[in-house]
Amino acid sequence: MAKEFGDGLDQAVQKAFTRPAPKGAGTQMRYLVKQLKGTKSAAEVLGISQRQVERYVAGQAKKPRADLAARLEREVKKRWQPQIRAKEAREKAATTGGIVIDVHARLGYTGAPMDSTDEARIRHLTVALPPQHAARLFDAQQQGASENTLRQLTAEALKEVYFQNGGRRAGYLEEVQINDVLDLEFDL
Repeated sequence: MAKEFGDGLDQAVQKAFTRPAPKGAGTQMRYLVKQLKGTKSAAEVLGISQRQVERYVAGQAKKPRADLAARLEREVKKRWQPQIRAKEAREKAATTGGIVIDVHARLGYTGAPMDSTDEARIRHLTVALPPQHAARLFDAQQQGASENTLRQLTAEALKEVYFQNGGRRAGYLEEVQINDVLDLEFDL
């Protein structure tokens, strides 16, 4: 499970891939070089020398260090099947299906009548968010929103859907806060 909201959204979308991403370091490196149109740009993205990229492409180097392997896998998955990711997964979530959030974190809220906060406590919630909230989250992520903004949008969605139950209760709530995320998972 992720602890970052952007990573959680990415993981949910990756479940919609039709083919698995390349696995081996050489295959991943060749894919990345092709996507970035050259070894120089691949080297810059990965933070290694151009010559090292060429070694992986040629099959001379086979086993990257753990940190390089993680960066390589992250960069490949970021670019893998972008049409399917954008077209199917995000559109479905934003128009018909919504998104399910499973969060284990310290949640608290502020309310108008007492002008105080409910004592924030660790909660484990699994909530189905309607399509409009999924659309807001994915749109913000595509526009490069910060992790804090994604956290805030998720908190607003939980406020409306879980705490206020679509306006049927707790109308006095002003703000929900998500802190100390232990586990986080989104699912389409």
